Amino acid sequence: MIMDNVKLTVKDILEQDFKTSLRGYNPEEVDAFLDIVIKDYEEFQNEIDRLRKENTQLKRELDQKRAIPSQPTQGTTNYDILKRLSNLEKHVFGNKLSD
Repeated sequence: MIMDNVKLTVKDILEQDFKTSLRGYNPEEVDAFLDIVIKDYEEFQNEIDRLRKENTQLKRELDQKRAIPSQPTQGTTNYDILKRLSNLEKHVFGNKLSD
């Protein structure tokens, strides 16, 4: 699974603490950037969750459709089918059938 390769969680990013030094990074800039990264991670996770649910639902629907045998269109009888077949034969073969 793709998510198995992800090393950081939103919580990991949120709780990450950087050491500061005299010439280190500006903590406010780092925090602002990490806030953006956290929001992106949340969006990605929400989209992954939504797609997984949709995928599960679609698989369920597909399984249900496969389980239901195909039935002729409502109102179609054997007589209707034979009549259509006869008309098709007349159209394709024309008067050759009566010879």
